[in-house]
Amino acid sequence: MNELIQNEIARIVELQGIDSIVLEEFAQFVVENCKKKLPKKPSKKSLTLTQLKLAVYQHFNVADTSTLKKSGAFQMATNGMEKLELGKKEGWEILYRKFIGVLPEEENETGYGCVNGISIFKYDLPWRAFGLNSQTASTDDVKSAYRELSKIYHPDIPETGNAEVFSRLTIFYKSLTERF
Repeated sequence: MNELIQNEIARIVELQGIDSIVLEEFAQFVVENCKKKLPKKPSKKSLTLTQLKLAVYQHFNVADTSTLKKSGAFQMATNGMEKLELGKKEGWEILYRKFIGVLPEEENETGYGCVNGISIFKYDLPWRAFGLNSQTASTDDVKSAYRELSKIYHPDIPETGNAEVFSRLTIFYKSLTERF
């Protein structure tokens, strides 16, 4: 280590009372590793259009797109949804998300609108967003999970609050707790 680093370590030891050995070890670690790159995370491959179609066909027990469109089960399941463009991959991805599950490349997502590894704007999976098991969670568990998420996403929270995310979480909460 050069004299500049050693002088800075001595200054921090005097100011903060930190053990000089700890700082020297850290400085050595930084010097040895500052140029290294983190290994790339293996990216999850997205499903091909053919794979998406086959999964949807299998779900509705049909063999092709024309049979799918004629299927009563498909028509009833998609009634009320926006018009689907089945000539584009995006249309098939919407169907996959709705009826099959989470796309492999969207597992453990992070970023805007992602709560507990799931995009709450792409998926209607309230149990997963709340981090709960639908088979074992009680109403109190749902309330507790919602309360914890509210502490993060409520619009009045300066750093992390977000009205759109909070509104979506509230819809999820109501869907799990309201009695009819």
